[in-house]
Amino acid sequence: MFSEYRIHPALLLLLYCLLCSAGEEVVRLQELEGNTVTIHTGLTGVQSDAHILWFYGPENADIKIVNSLVFKGETNTDYPSERFRDRLQLNRTSGSLTIRNISREDYGVYKLQIITERTSVWSFSVDIYAPVLKPVIRNQAEKHSVTLRESCSPLCSVENGKDLSLSWYEEKERISSISSSDSSERLYLPLNKTNPNYSTYTCVAANPVSSQTTKLNITELCYNSTDPNEGDRMKLLVLIPVLIVALSLMLLAWVWKKKSKQQVPEDAELNYAVVKTKPQNSKEAHEANRAGVTEVQDQSESVLYSTIRT
Repeated sequence: MFSEYRIHPALLLLLYCLLCSAGEEVVRLQELEGNTVTIHTGLTGVQSDAHILWFYGPENADIKIVNSLVFKGETNTDYPSERFRDRLQLNRTSGSLTIRNISREDYGVYKLQIITERTSVWSFSVDIYAPVLKPVIRNQAEKHSVTLRESCSPLCSVENGKDLSLSWYEEKERISSISSSDSSERLYLPLNKTNPNYSTYTCVAANPVSSQTTKLNITELCYNSTDPNEGDRMKLLVLIPVLIVALSLMLLAWVWKKKSKQQVPEDAELNYAVVKTKPQNSKEAHEANRAGVTEVQDQSESVLYSTIRT
């Protein structure tokens, strides 16, 4: 009964090949833009007379980018795609393909065909990512304070990109995270902590191939204003009282020193000494005596009084 429905061996082989093709494994690669990338096949020795072909396409690999054929003992390798010209290098031994200075526009499907007595196919899905930018932390509170912790509301943000996530870490533990498929919008993630200065907090922006980290400096962020002139004003507010106190002390010291030099004790007694002086010209006085002229004593002697401090 079943012999009437036997399938021809050629059809079985075709069905087997179709099933193999349908179940073909696709190797997924994630690379950083600007790098030199090698798509490794895992092969160690391709036959010298094998025909090697590479195809590329954003969705389906239908554009031939490498054609390497051994003809009359000579290997001829051609890179027909203008898109990749001067950026491709084929390894004939392994079939691996190297792409220099890969860009985000080079994402897509890469397919390798090696034709000998039979055809072998490998497929690779390549995603290209831009380097992650460093996240920025700012204080979203309107006011800054030197005493109130409630005035500190750290907010981390970064320019979005493909498969990008933004996370807060307390020490080494991730405490919150956010991501968005809309790469045109900037990502924002607040740190919802009452006393963020008691631990080490970091904000991390990452995609599958790169990451950037910014550490939270709570003193600089929240207890000092972002106004570039605010720091000078704060210094003046501190220095002015100090200068006033210093000048006041200097003035008091000067006044005290001056008064101590000029002050006379109230109970000091004053003594007087009598100093008698003779006439300046004693010869004239002698002649006057000889002439019998007698002068009054208070006219010939002058009395000076000198104060003596005790």
